[in-house]
Amino acid sequence: MEKGIQHIQISSFLTRSGLHCDTINLGYQLFGCSLGTAPIVVVNHALTGNSQVTGESGWWNEAIGEGKVIDTCRYTIIAFNVPGNGYGYNDQPIDNYQDFTAYDIAKLFLYGLEFLGVDSIYGLIGGSVGGGIAWEMAAQRPLLAAHLIPVASDWKSTDWLIANCLIQEQILNNSSRPVHDARLHAMLCYRTPQSFKEKFGRSWNETESLYNIETWLLHHGKKLQQRFQLSAYKLMNKLLQSINIEAGGLSFSEIVTPIKAHVHIVAIDSDLFFTPDENRETYRLIKQLGKEVSYHEINSIHGHDAFLIEFDQLETILKPIFGTNEP
Repeated sequence: MEKGIQHIQISSFLTRSGLHCDTINLGYQLFGCSLGTAPIVVVNHALTGNSQVTGESGWWNEAIGEGKVIDTCRYTIIAFNVPGNGYGYNDQPIDNYQDFTAYDIAKLFLYGLEFLGVDSIYGLIGGSVGGGIAWEMAAQRPLLAAHLIPVASDWKSTDWLIANCLIQEQILNNSSRPVHDARLHAMLCYRTPQSFKEKFGRSWNETESLYNIETWLLHHGKKLQQRFQLSAYKLMNKLLQSINIEAGGLSFSEIVTPIKAHVHIVAIDSDLFFTPDENRETYRLIKQLGKEVSYHEINSIHGHDAFLIEFDQLETILKPIFGTNEP
């Protein structure tokens, strides 16, 4: 079963910053088994992603689908759109994007699950900022998920990540081609020098009279500019900068101790955004609390984007969670 985008109207929503929203439109899609007939997996999308996690133009087709490691023949998949991400015919821009944080999006997603009559799920998985939102959901609803799987992510935005998000915001606010130019900068953070060396090797494009790395970056800038709204980019960048489950005043141990989920941390050894050192420290802190936690590391030269590239390694990590054993 795959349905198109469906919508939930959430009334009188208050952000943590104090902004009151009369109505927020929350879009979502369902994949796989009919709701109520199988274990549920919630998948949170990354910065330029959306609820189309599988199927035609699905951004995670290699991991989710019939016969894939997250098998749509065995699970019900729920994927929400971050409101204002621009995906869907009636998704409205979020004008006050500075008032929204990853905490608020997690709260909206939890409202969505409540609307659907879902009070427990088998798996909660997300990549990059989607993983941060998953952490925020688990912090707010510690009994929700049996398995929490943040991929290329963490429970907080580091100083390095916050700094890069500031540069992104400056480009988005001041460039004459904001989405295009911000994407150029972002691609340098999503990949690594080694990845570029292997891919391009200082090769020259005779037609364009540019290095191939330059034509590649310009292509990605143009491509995102054509399909992604400026308001959506500003919002998603703000959410990436705002991940912090401790923002409400409780300590990490106070927040994590009630979480029932087995936490499966999936890091990437070359990730410049959510570094393996930070993820190992998170693993150590959770382990000290006596919680069920496992640490996995994808080996790749491709940096943060490796969670969208190294699917064989990701499948090996996810298979014991979603694969041969009955949920």
